[in-house]
Amino acid sequence: MNRELLQKLSIITDEEQSILDGKEYINRDLYYSPQASKKSDEIDSARVLKNGRLIDMRPHVRFIHFPKHTHNYVEFIYMCNGTTRHIVDGQEIILKEGDLLFLNQHATQEIYPAGENDIAVNFMILPEFFDVVLPMMGAQPSALRDFIISCLTRKDLTSNYMYFNVSDVLPIQNLMENLIWNMLNSDKNSRTINQATVGLLFLNLTNHSELIHIASHSYEQEITLKLLSYIDTSYKTASLKDFAATEKADVYTISRIIKKETGHTFKDFLQEKRLERACSLLVRSNAPIADIAISVGYDNTSFFHRLFRRIYGCSPRDYRLANHSFIQ
Repeated sequence: MNRELLQKLSIITDEEQSILDGKEYINRDLYYSPQASKKSDEIDSARVLKNGRLIDMRPHVRFIHFPKHTHNYVEFIYMCNGTTRHIVDGQEIILKEGDLLFLNQHATQEIYPAGENDIAVNFMILPEFFDVVLPMMGAQPSALRDFIISCLTRKDLTSNYMYFNVSDVLPIQNLMENLIWNMLNSDKNSRTINQATVGLLFLNLTNHSELIHIASHSYEQEITLKLLSYIDTSYKTASLKDFAATEKADVYTISRIIKKETGHTFKDFLQEKRLERACSLLVRSNAPIADIAISVGYDNTSFFHRLFRRIYGCSPRDYRLANHSFIQ
């Protein structure tokens, strides 16, 4: 991470200083609603987001144990330096530098004390923030898109958190630094910039579905994530039979899981990926249309032309003519 940003985030806050001076418990007044009983474990957005903001950011408070709690907002945590230990829905997660952890409103979280050099940033987000972000992700189902929808609808999922081991994915690391920088500086148009940056972040995370970790008991979601990753990398030759074989499951079981989790079929996902790639090649290259069809997995070029026209309402040639000059 940028050294200047890390230095700003490493400054000992007043709250942390009071802990170093001997305070043994978190200050409930900073996190919980005044109307909440002392038995309540729900952290209140009104206590942690500034008035009028849909998203806010603060460095994670070090040196103290955060007991088990929930949030009435969406939270995601970015590990800038060092490590932090979390128990989320009963599962231990060790966040390392560059990792991301997303929690919806149903997740329970406990955090163990962090050391001085363990620098994490907490982003607190109201569901309305995603009204702009969600359309940026398009209509293709994904585990991350379903997670965002669960945040908007407050639907309790099988897994209420998502953990991303993306320290080696440079675009994601750059976007996180951009987001932190913008949040610290709060320049004009910051809300629009923040929403656009988070939208780009989510698009990049979707492209790396193989790096998503969810609750170990959620077998069906794991299968769905693996399927999307398989199609992303093997769309030219992908088949349901081959995928089922790699998962040591029968075709019927895999088909049922995919349909239940996404509302779509294997064929839907494969077709969408192949046509998406074909569209990109049509406007970004001068390759013959027949070669493009074959390169994305359609040996029968007549079928490719019929399918393309049915989906896009025009021929591949007309699509290229309409979009080629725009891209250039």
